[in-house]
Amino acid sequence: MYVHVNVKLFFILNCECVFFNLCCFASQTINLAAICTPADYNTRPLDTIYSNFIDALPVVKYCSENNKRLIHFSTCEVYGKTIGSFLPKDHPLRQDPEFYVLKEDVSPCIFGSIEKQRWSYACAKQLIERLVYAEGAENGLEFTIVRPFNWIGPRMDFIPGIDGPSEGVPRVLACFSNNLLRREPLKLVDGGESQRTFIYIKDAIEAVLLMIENPERANGHIFNVGNPNNEVTVRQLAEMMTEVYAKVSGETAIESPTIDVSSKEFYGEGYDDSDKRIPDMTIINRQLGWNPKTSLWDLLESTLTYQHTTYAEAIKKATSKPVAS
Repeated sequence: MYVHVNVKLFFILNCECVFFNLCCFASQTINLAAICTPADYNTRPLDTIYSNFIDALPVVKYCSENNKRLIHFSTCEVYGKTIGSFLPKDHPLRQDPEFYVLKEDVSPCIFGSIEKQRWSYACAKQLIERLVYAEGAENGLEFTIVRPFNWIGPRMDFIPGIDGPSEGVPRVLACFSNNLLRREPLKLVDGGESQRTFIYIKDAIEAVLLMIENPERANGHIFNVGNPNNEVTVRQLAEMMTEVYAKVSGETAIESPTIDVSSKEFYGEGYDDSDKRIPDMTIINRQLGWNPKTSLWDLLESTLTYQHTTYAEAIKKATSKPVAS
């Protein structure tokens, strides 16, 4: 249980029994439970669907039946692909923001085919959003839905083989950090052409605290929480991280800092991707007066300084151990 400004809260991580033992004391519940790593969507689609939909059902039901306010964490992946991605690459409308800026109340949610299991996460998250919204409409559930757009910062995910499984594949920031720490080329899936926006975790937490503290302005709303000013391709992110890491570590970049790999090679069969995820911030700015502050350069410098300080020596020790015969 977490207490903030005289409001009792309970954060759901992944323990259902603890939830039912403690939630009766909380006036607000924040559901953060999820399998939300792209590497798992293809290899663990059943776990992904159960974690993000089936396991969330009792949380929503309990809050609805017991008049508990729910702040539910969804994902920007519910938007899927943009309309612009279906236009020819040289079509002038691809540059029109109406075809790629994502708005909570009007943008369509477009997914790939069923055999593309990468969308198991997005579909499960969208369905639980619809359930939450329906509970609000029919049974009076007080709710706020959060759609994070790539929240990054220190302590995000894990570094494989150091504080996580050696065979694991974390999300892009930790993947690239791991490569930089080990002086390996950064792997760009399908050339790193996908475009993303990134927001510093401290900025994002400020937005969530405003939702907690202002229920009358946040209830019944879905909020994009991202930073449209920090838009880059994945390739550009890799180039920025390489430059920033050289600065904070004092090490020169390797001769070939990036390498292209196919999505099939990196993620396996069934992977698909969205082209752009640019959040419209109109609703959260209007309702809560919130805007992100931290530039991508600044958040990368802060994050990579932490990564280097925390992991560089551990990786050196791990890689210097003699290989067992």
